[in-house]
Amino acid sequence: MSTDDYIMEQAPGLGLATEMPARIADSFRHVRAKINGEPFDDAALLAVMEDVVSGRYGEVHVASFLSACAGGKMSVAETIALTRAMVSVGDQLHWEHAPMVDKHCVGGLPGNRTTPIVVATVAACGLYMPKTSSRAITSAAGTADTMETLTTVNLSLDEIRNVVDAEGGCIAWGGSMRLSPADDILIGVERSLKLNNVNQLVASILSKKAAAGSSHILIDIPVGPSVKFKTAKAADALTLLMQAVAKPLGLNLKIIQSDGRQPVGRGIGAALEARDILAVLQNDPDAPQDLRRRSAMLAGHLLEIGGVASPGEGMKMADAVIEGGRAWSKFEAICEAQGGLRRPPTATFQRDFLATRAGVVESIQNRKLATVAKLAGAPQTSAAGLEFLAPIGTAVEKGQPLFIVHAESPDALQTALEYAEKRPDIVALGRA
Repeated sequence: MSTDDYIMEQAPGLGLATEMPARIADSFRHVRAKINGEPFDDAALLAVMEDVVSGRYGEVHVASFLSACAGGKMSVAETIALTRAMVSVGDQLHWEHAPMVDKHCVGGLPGNRTTPIVVATVAACGLYMPKTSSRAITSAAGTADTMETLTTVNLSLDEIRNVVDAEGGCIAWGGSMRLSPADDILIGVERSLKLNNVNQLVASILSKKAAAGSSHILIDIPVGPSVKFKTAKAADALTLLMQAVAKPLGLNLKIIQSDGRQPVGRGIGAALEARDILAVLQNDPDAPQDLRRRSAMLAGHLLEIGGVASPGEGMKMADAVIEGGRAWSKFEAICEAQGGLRRPPTATFQRDFLATRAGVVESIQNRKLATVAKLAGAPQTSAAGLEFLAPIGTAVEKGQPLFIVHAESPDALQTALEYAEKRPDIVALGRA
């Protein structure tokens, strides 16, 4: 199934009017004006978002709004107004605790399931982190998909408050509540149109964080040739826009750029990523060390901006919390508070994808690797995906496994392998 097909299958669940409304919403005049070159003001964007959430916009109207804003047509002021409007039309969480920390990865990197480890680590150090996460739209798994193989993620606002008050953190599915509900609708149409609107991305991320009551936020921007932001220059532009939008919303933002050249961890797919998380938290000797290092680094930044660790000491503190088992104990407690901890499933069918010659891994096509996992059945089938075994710099022999495909049907397994076999650059080998 293609990404576009999957998105369209999900459209009914996004709350979007799939048929043309009987009467075009009055706010659509603002969209027409924007198409003709007039800027949105705050009131116009609030009216548009209210009508989007109320179901008075059909797909064509949402698509028109997104197209009118794409391609650099939104100013910083419009992006701030859009972010505020998206927060206003949904529910909001308010906390007595302070600070409330959060993190977000801009995405595009397979695996990279750091969030559950980060939440457990910072909560074990006394910070509060009410993490709401998404399901997959174009990836092989979202954090909510991965966590759902371990515990309940469909929590109400009251349940989130109870879990956070008791344990300091949660990892819940954002779609089970109305935190910036306009964002869920806009994203579904934006992906199907294959638009890449940085202003919309900023409004999407920051509206969710503001609605969740977060005050101190870490943004991770992976940079690499086959992720969303391919150059440091592009990441720098995103950083400046995010900071400009965050300040008037009262958000304390720290933004880092990280290595986006290859997957993080071994698992790509919900259950396989969950196994990586458990291995790191339980200090399994075979745990993926890149996932551990990255999680400790991100948690360290949050410990510093949250005032628990001195500048430059956060990662060391986070690593000690993981090493000493406190992060695992906190993760167990959070899962129990959310409904109980369970074991992730294992796929019925598994097959190695082998190197056709000897060499050293030079580069990896992240998107193509994620496509293999999706063709194997991820994210719809939680046990499906792949285990990645050949990071950049690995010396491999002919016939050595580069990754292992996991599937719940022989057909899905074969489809995924055939796709990979036709794309030799998916794991590119240089001279041995």
